[in-house]
Amino acid sequence: MRKEDPLNTRHGVLVMAAAVALATAVLAGCGAPSPPPASRAPLTAGAAATAPAPKAAKEITIGLSMYTLAAPYFAAQTNAVKKKAAEMGVKAVIATEAHDDMNKQLADVEDLLSKNIDILILNPKDPKGLVPATRAATRAGIPVIVIDSSIDPSADYVTNVQSNNLANGELIGEWLASRMKGQPIRMALLSGTQGNPVGKERRQGVFRGIIEQQLRDSNKSGFDILTQGWGNWTHEGGLKAMEDILVARPDANVLLCENDSMCLGALKAITEAGRKGQILVVAAADGQKEAYEAIRRGEYGATGLNDPALVAATAVEIALGYLAGRRDFPKIYYTEAAAITKANVDKFYRANSDF
Repeated sequence: MRKEDPLNTRHGVLVMAAAVALATAVLAGCGAPSPPPASRAPLTAGAAATAPAPKAAKEITIGLSMYTLAAPYFAAQTNAVKKKAAEMGVKAVIATEAHDDMNKQLADVEDLLSKNIDILILNPKDPKGLVPATRAATRAGIPVIVIDSSIDPSADYVTNVQSNNLANGELIGEWLASRMKGQPIRMALLSGTQGNPVGKERRQGVFRGIIEQQLRDSNKSGFDILTQGWGNWTHEGGLKAMEDILVARPDANVLLCENDSMCLGALKAITEAGRKGQILVVAAADGQKEAYEAIRRGEYGATGLNDPALVAATAVEIALGYLAGRRDFPKIYYTEAAAITKANVDKFYRANSDF
């Protein structure tokens, strides 16, 4: 807002008015661009009359960029975005899959931006590698909602919707320490992909939960991580990695996975090796339907709550709220955390779930 001429004289007012008029003329002659929508200051009461009205849902197109659909979780997330968008009357969802290829995901985003989308929902393959995609969206005037995976703070985005990986992990760790109380924990760790921040948060949460619960129980703490395998977040990857672990470390009595898909594959390897019931299987997160069923049967210890449908639906709601003018979203939005065990699995199990 322009301050009043401190002299408050008629001459001063006329000089200021002339200066403003001249500056306006120069800017108009140079074709100076107006700031992109995401960076404009809130409208004043006087400006509101000339501001374009927000689009109705039936006029909105959402772009969805997924880095993979290889695991059921991600397929369910895509379906949930489409379902929630349809429920809210959105015109269309244009979805892409990068097949676990960062360069393809960058190209996918460029393609989506060329299709006149109104907002981008992004599940990034790499936290730093996808930063340029968010900046490209900003240059095009398209806001970005990040889901599920983490992204570097330097990225341009409205909010990141994800399960609370650290809190879920802590709850699983506490349950595991209580379940193994009085017994040594000889853990095999099955991780997703190297360098993935979500996997790191999940396992660190479990380790923290184990330590805190052991300290509460006995004033001391200790557990062994015998080996770390990599399953690329998939059932097949978990199966193969566990086959190798069973040969290399037959003394493992606990298997911790960073998602359910890998754990379910690993459980198959354990069963085929005749070790069923000898290794306690737990996942830091996901809540996959087949994992719930295995928990019910007593074949699987616990998993953390990471509902892809809830993450997806929340992202769509935030997207439409943002396009309607809301700007009060936190930089990260966590969904509910819970450890799902045989004691409470029926509360979460849905037979008709996509995941």
